[in-house]
Amino acid sequence: VQLQASGGGLVQAGGSLLLSCAASARTFSNYGMGWFRQAPGKGREFVAAVKRSGDRTYYTYSVKGRFTISRDNAMSTLYLQMNSLKPEDTAVYYCAAAQNEMHLGSPDEYDYWGQGTQVTVSS
Repeated sequence: VQLQASGGGLVQAGGSLLLSCAASARTFSNYGMGWFRQAPGKGREFVAAVKRSGDRTYYTYSVKGRFTISRDNAMSTLYLQMNSLKPEDTAVYYCAAAQNEMHLGSPDEYDYWGQGTQVTVSS
């Protein structure tokens, strides 16, 4: 499975961005999907995940109420709508696909990763 993340950029605090992750697999609907981020000098952090069917979503506490993860299985695309952005959201954002959905909050659960897209939030 090849994943291509896009939509990052520079935005002022309080602004919004929509990240997309296009998957090559026709079996996109067989994978749980997640977004992670990595800020300079820090480890990879879980942001949000969605199960195969799209009916269950999970968020890290710091983004709840501001970010929304969704998927379009017909288009093999994952999304992350980010609103009310803060400078601390600045990071490279990665999408990832997991065959096993037991621990979608852990990067170890994921089998495939995209290349990352930079999000920079200025104060």
